[in-house]
Amino acid sequence: MALFLVRHGTTEWSLNGRHTSHTDLPLLPEGEESALALAPRLKEQTYAAVLTSPRQRALRTAELAGFPDATVTEDLVEWDYGDYEGITTPEIHRTDPGWSLWTSVTPRGEPAASVQERLARVATAARERDGDTLVFSHGHSLCALAAVWLGLPVSEGRLFRLDTATVSMLDTHHDQPVVKHWNT
Repeated sequence: MALFLVRHGTTEWSLNGRHTSHTDLPLLPEGEESALALAPRLKEQTYAAVLTSPRQRALRTAELAGFPDATVTEDLVEWDYGDYEGITTPEIHRTDPGWSLWTSVTPRGEPAASVQERLARVATAARERDGDTLVFSHGHSLCALAAVWLGLPVSEGRLFRLDTATVSMLDTHHDQPVVKHWNT
């Protein structure tokens, strides 16, 4: 019943810190290489379900990591950045100095309650599944999913950081949700 999280490989915008939700960017060549490098690690485990965001960066990472038939789910899309799509945090702070994805309202962006709801569906399904779940998704959504797994509000996802093409593992220990491995 563990939940394995994989952040997609590097894209142009992830490399330069631009917020990327619905913009469907491809992996850079180095992103493809790092996704391929995930395959041996991920194949060591058996999964009851393999899920992916519909964005090509997550789909391609899943494919290159050895999971071309991953089930696509909208629940794993990145947090919608609304008007801040394609903009870096320092650029946002020039006009909105106190802004934080985790605690602020983003103009025309996705509310935290919506993110909490869809990621709770992912966490609940993983807990109820007979076997482990592997998901391919995006940085902020996966950090938020970790918070949800731990029983925290998505805003607590701000306490986590994920690099591209990394694997994390959420599990339980003595019936308590835990982070077993992070950003490896």
